[in-house]
Amino acid sequence: MIICPNCQKQEVSGAIFCSQCGAALTETPTLTTHKINTAETRAKFKGDTTPFRPAPPAALDSWVSLHIIDSGQIIPLADRVEFTLGRITEGQPVMPDVDLTPFNAYANGVSRLHAVLKRTDDHAIIIDLGSSNGTYVNGTRLVPQTENTLNHGDMVYLGKLKFQVLFGQGVQSPVQNR
Repeated sequence: MIICPNCQKQEVSGAIFCSQCGAALTETPTLTTHKINTAETRAKFKGDTTPFRPAPPAALDSWVSLHIIDSGQIIPLADRVEFTLGRITEGQPVMPDVDLTPFNAYANGVSRLHAVLKRTDDHAIIIDLGSSNGTYVNGTRLVPQTENTLNHGDMVYLGKLKFQVLFGQGVQSPVQNR
């Protein structure tokens, strides 16, 4: 068990964030950051305040793709309207549809069954399945077991594992429908 340094709530071993207050727990592995040239980036985008919304991936025949930010890999999802996201561990009786283990899921705080991504009519939703380290969309923590609409280009965090949602043909963002 891990004790949250902020609110003193007990969490299970391996948790990265406190489920009550969201504070980072001290037993997490040290993650390194990469230095980027911020002056060059600021100069390139100076004055541009519009949010980045990439074009749908025309080459992919999937209704949704997950662009894993750390690796740059794109995972196309097709043939079904609902996918569970999580990681696989030895002896686990229930497997997620999308295994994020190759993307350092355990160290990033991804639960075995972390979230559900599904298509409803012409849009997509994500549901946190009561994960230990939470699901975030564009920085906002989702309430577990609640449907949340996704837009093309949204940044989703499962714990600390982040990916961008890219819609293919037939799925529209609610923002685009207004």
